[in-house]
Amino acid sequence: MAAPTSSYPTASYPSSDGPRTFGAARTRGDRVFRGMTSGAGIFVFVLIGSIAVFLIINGWPAIQKVGLGDFLFTTRWQPVGLQPHYGVAGLLYYTTLISLLALVVAVPISLSTAIVINEYAPRRLRSILTGLVDLLAAFPSIIFGLWGLFYVMPELNGTANWISSHLGFIPVFEHDTGLSTNSIFMGMWVLAVMIVPICTSVVREVLSQVPRDQCEAALGLGGTRWGMVRNVILPFGRSGIIGGSMLGLGRALG
Repeated sequence: MAAPTSSYPTASYPSSDGPRTFGAARTRGDRVFRGMTSGAGIFVFVLIGSIAVFLIINGWPAIQKVGLGDFLFTTRWQPVGLQPHYGVAGLLYYTTLISLLALVVAVPISLSTAIVINEYAPRRLRSILTGLVDLLAAFPSIIFGLWGLFYVMPELNGTANWISSHLGFIPVFEHDTGLSTNSIFMGMWVLAVMIVPICTSVVREVLSQVPRDQCEAALGLGGTRWGMVRNVILPFGRSGIIGGSMLGLGRALG
């Protein structure tokens, strides 16, 4: 008795053990685009290398004057004939310290502002506040720096001097140059004002993506609006809050 045969067509597979590739062949446009992106990446590396070479060449006299070790790893160095300057280690230390302190001040303000805009502000006012925050986030950093230099620092000069006189034992409020405008306290507030808009913009956008059915369910179960914010919105937007904080920190460090 003959074995039954299947009426379904059988698929034939190539006998080669090598990998198989799928997809259409690259067109001329694909090759042009690949070449442009590759060229752009190479140009970025060349540009960064050129900047490094430029900095080394122009900074070499200072390195020769004080030595490479003192230039990199001391908190203060003083070349002959020049005013005291901070070395690379001192600049990195104070840059990081002021940026982190500014982040501590800015993040609670940004988070509160984002929650107010999304959940508490009237609908007509919400769009105006959103556009204003996004506009401030797009301002160049130099604008905030000039505003801090010519307006904030003179206005806070008396406050900074008073704080330094009474709380100068705390490093944040101390200034040993005789000028309160050179204190960590002053720089912290200027940077905090600068990074509040971008932190607020990112956090507000993430918190606005919370599923509204979950928010309405929390309210329908008898929860308060603040309870809904605390138990639904904040856990959902935790990653966005961290991301906005890191973007603000990056701008402050820059």
